[in-house]
Amino acid sequence: MIREEVLPKSVIVHIDRFSLNRDLQLEALEEFKELCLSSGTEVCTEVTAKVDRPSPNYFIKQGKVDEIKQLVKSFKTSLVIFNTDLSPSQERNLEKYLGARVLDRTSLILDIFATRASSHIGKLQVELAQLTHLSTRLVRGWSHLERQKGGIGLRGPGETQLETDRRLIGHRIKNLKKRLDKAHNQKEVNRYARKKGKDRVVALVGYTNAGKTTLFNYLTQNNLYAADKPFATLDSVTRKTDMPKLRDILFSDTVGFISNLPTQLVESFKATLDDLGSADLLLHVVDISDKDHRFKVQEVNKILKELGLLDKPLIRVNNKCDKLDLSDLDMLSSQNQDQIWISSQTFDGFESLFEAINTKLNGKLTKSWISLNSDLGWLRAKLYSSGRVREERISDQGLIELNLETYQNDLIKLLNTKGVTLIDTNQTQEAI
Repeated sequence: MIREEVLPKSVIVHIDRFSLNRDLQLEALEEFKELCLSSGTEVCTEVTAKVDRPSPNYFIKQGKVDEIKQLVKSFKTSLVIFNTDLSPSQERNLEKYLGARVLDRTSLILDIFATRASSHIGKLQVELAQLTHLSTRLVRGWSHLERQKGGIGLRGPGETQLETDRRLIGHRIKNLKKRLDKAHNQKEVNRYARKKGKDRVVALVGYTNAGKTTLFNYLTQNNLYAADKPFATLDSVTRKTDMPKLRDILFSDTVGFISNLPTQLVESFKATLDDLGSADLLLHVVDISDKDHRFKVQEVNKILKELGLLDKPLIRVNNKCDKLDLSDLDMLSSQNQDQIWISSQTFDGFESLFEAINTKLNGKLTKSWISLNSDLGWLRAKLYSSGRVREERISDQGLIELNLETYQNDLIKLLNTKGVTLIDTNQTQEAI
């Protein structure tokens, strides 16, 4: 007989901020529900609490706490999840009063990350973030094991269980940071090797569940796990593309962002986020079918600013256009080269994406005539194989003359080759 897995029951509490408009509140609630379901809990009921000035004891008002306590009893739930960050004392007071375990937003995200991490570095990063978060919340678990109490035989120096755990956690955090620094140094070596080569790195960034991994799988012909749920991707992966139109390019898939991303996650995931800092180009993938995509774009830009990455070359990729009533995606993309419209499911609009990536990395597309010495037959063959030759002729001096359609930076590199001369100078100068 196969036993069905029983999911833990929970009551979720959404904090309604007066500073946000109604549409943003509804979107935040839907995102919160997705996070809770993604963590593997059964949501029995939801409570909305309006908070203007948080209470120091429970964050929410006493009446709302009593309402939640009744719901915990009636549904027999063992978990209450808040869509906000709680202080250690607030979390402890709520657990004692409600008689159930209490999770705040940061703890929920950390729990999801713990189930998603698959690589060695990813697991170390999640553990470091969890321990950093836990170190401020130890007191709730060990108050009953206090050993420094008065009485005969109990006086004098001694270490409480709380102090012991803090010391052990401190040692573990120090050890994790040392191991992550080692992994970080190894990644630095890998990045240095890439910079010495001719490959450029294009990193995919964006809000969680925007379709980054599906796009990455198509561009690199990989089969990474992609799902319609938050944080399906947690570990940064870099792969080379074999597409002829995207020569010498490495694509990097990164963890998705989310609003109010906990600071310890940003610090712990430094090794992963450093992949963005070393990238030559960022592709900001946006779920354009999401009615709240403007807010999510702002949140991603806010995090990019915190990471000091706003000055990086960036292309906004409006994904999931198949869910909208849009006819000509290439025409939409041609109106703004910094904003491309595609569908990773139907593969529409990818020609514009390829052209935009090449233009950002290699400059504008130019048409020009060059001449090659007779001993550069290997270069002629290479240019033909790349599809850049539009016309060929032989000069009166017996030199090979080629009419090329190539990118600005590629043309400059080509002209640095001995035996290559630019013929149509005026036309090329205008393009450059």
